[in-house]
Amino acid sequence: MNSDPSWDYHRSFLAVFEEGSLSGAARRLGLTQPTVARHLDALEAAIGADLFVRSPRGLVPTDVGLELRPYAETIGATAAAMLRAASGSAGEVRGTVRVSASEIIGVEHLPPILARLRERHPKLAIELAVSNDIDDLLRREADIAVRNVAPSQETLVARRLPPLTLGLHAHRDYLARRGEPQTQQDVRDHAVIGFDRDTPATRAILQRFPVLERAQFALRTDSDLAQLAAIRAGFGIGICQVAVARRDPNLVRVLADAVSIPLGMWVVAHEDLKTSARCQAVFDALAQDLSALAQSE
Repeated sequence: MNSDPSWDYHRSFLAVFEEGSLSGAARRLGLTQPTVARHLDALEAAIGADLFVRSPRGLVPTDVGLELRPYAETIGATAAAMLRAASGSAGEVRGTVRVSASEIIGVEHLPPILARLRERHPKLAIELAVSNDIDDLLRREADIAVRNVAPSQETLVARRLPPLTLGLHAHRDYLARRGEPQTQQDVRDHAVIGFDRDTPATRAILQRFPVLERAQFALRTDSDLAQLAAIRAGFGIGICQVAVARRDPNLVRVLADAVSIPLGMWVVAHEDLKTSARCQAVFDALAQDLSALAQSE
């Protein structure tokens, strides 16, 4: 490599990688298309290799481009973390904290918690990343994460919370049409809403409740929000958090004694952030309010 490429080159490279075109990357970054093209040319000249090839589908990354992507993502996450760290003052709850959470927790539980937190700390800003993928806290893709699996990295600070409960639910109109199952075997005669892809979590559920087999599902989707929407629409019977279902008088839990699945919950942060007043405030609020939510089931 002839020289250290500018961060702007890496940022443009990552934008082109994710958008698939110079024009899309330019719109995303607020730059002109020629500027993005110059950044790519400069980066390719610096590393001595092509990063993309043109195809009918747009710009396709080469093997070198694929190899460099995770490094560009790390640079981007670190730069964003630096900006968040610089946005706050020592000892004062102000600035930006990025929180990562699963779909249901992020959409159904966190908004009122964050609203109360914001009322207490009006100078605090929250970035909420909602996805069932686990963000890498070590790479600073998030400051704090609410996870349903225990963290394994030693450099993370984690607080285990009381588990939430998953159960089978259906809309009362669906049950009025089809009847309520009295045994697990009865579920086979119903329209069941379930997952699409096989994962360790779904395999664990199937081991405990083999009646919930994928081949029998009338609707398959890996989006928890889509599954919840289908239950609320009266499509059939599906797995839902008890804490979410009890807010909707139209949702009825079925086979409560036979199907009850504990869902672990942890609030996790990088140990370097434990001295940050704003991160500590968010961490404590999430731990306290989510614990109260689980204990109130």
